[in-house]
Order: sequence, then C-alpha cells, then structure tokens
Amino acid sequence: MELEVIARIENDYTTKFGVPRQSGLVEEVVSRIVFEPKYRVAEAIRGLEGFSHLWLIWGFHEARQESWHPTVRPPRLGGNERLGVFATRSPYRPNPLGLSSVRLKGIEKTDRGMTLLVAGADLMNGTPIYDIKPYLPSADCHPEAAGGFTQTREKRRVQVDIPEEAARDFSPAQLSALRAVLSEDPRPAYQEDPNRVYAFEFAGKNVRFRVKEGLLTVLPAKEAERTD
Repeated sequence: MELEVIARIENDYTTKFGVPRQSGLVEEVVSRIVFEPKYRVAEAIRGLEGFSHLWLIWGFHEARQESWHPTVRPPRLGGNERLGVFATRSPYRPNPLGLSSVRLKGIEKTDRGMTLLVAGADLMNGTPIYDIKPYLPSADCHPEAAGGFTQTREKRRVQVDIPEEAARDFSPAQLSALRAVLSEDPRPAYQEDPNRVYAFEFAGKNVRFRVKEGLLTVLPAKEAERTD
C-alpha cells in the first residue's frame, strides 16, 4: 500500500522537543492545515464546517529508527520501564503513523486553496498528513474508557514565569501559547536537575528554561547565551 501526503501542518512547533505529548492538551496553539496542490479541491471538504473536531492521520517524519522493537520506554514512566509498543503511542512503530484529535476552528480561502485552522495539534511544523476524518461524538467518545498505565502516574505540571525581557520576543498570541506549552512541562519525566538548562525552538525563537521546585523560569536572552 502506498500513502500520499494530502496536506502538511504549519505551526510554531519547529522542533520535536516542546511539542505536546498528546493532542488536545494545548489548544492555545493554532495550526494551519495546508493541502498539497493535487488536493486543493474545495469540494473535498464540503460539509466539514459542520463538525467541531477532526481526526488527523499523519506520519512521524522525524522519527529515526532502522527497525521496530516490540517494547519501548514510555517517557510517562520515566524512561525506565518497558511496555509493548502497541500499548503506547511511541513514534517508533512498525509503521510510523500517528492519530490525533483536533478542534476545527475555521476554514479559510487562501492563495493556497482552502486551509483548515485547528487547535490542540501535537504535530510539529511540516508534518505530513495522510488523511482527515470527522470526529463523531456518537461513535468516537467513550467516557468509561480505561487509560491503562497513563492513569497510574500523576501528571506533572509546573508554574511558568516568563520575564519581560524574554516575553517581548513574542506576540501576545504566541506568548499565551508558549505559556500553555511550558505549563505541560516538556522535560522527560526522569529529569529533575534544577540547574539544567533546557532549550527548544518555538515560533522561530530559541526558548531556554530551568525548572526548580515546580516553577519553570524562562531565561532572558542574555542569560541564555551565557549557558552555552
């Protein structure tokens, strides 16, 4: 079976580090789905405006692994415990396919055809999308569903402090989105060093931060440079 890329996503997640671990966690970041020229046909999305959420089927295009392994180390478990790959959402799979539920915020007509505005995506900028399907509440929502090992570990969240010097590099919308991204604590679960400086790119800017006693502090640009 051959898959064709029907669209690509555009957003402020320019590196894998910092991307939300699951879809729907950070709705402050709005992504744009831009169809490939072959699929820029308005009739293909006729009726989509009646749905509030969508399923995206996409590819882990940045995952680098020559062969698959039957077990992986989920970050949620600190990276120290192995579980079956089919019991996780690891990007290292027999077929590097992802599935995400996002909220449809709008549809715009642009010089690149009809584009979709979505919130809550956990895809980095440029991710290829292979299919789009409407989310059906009557069939896709299961309130009684069990969450497996994800329910046994407390979710780690942090308070976020962005100094004015660092905040001025972003627009108000980007700053709100960045704060939401950081509050999810992008660090691996097994890293707790309060002196370690973490870095990732967001909206074209290099964001560096430390975390101590539940407070994540973004470093001003000058201080960040001194940590190199």
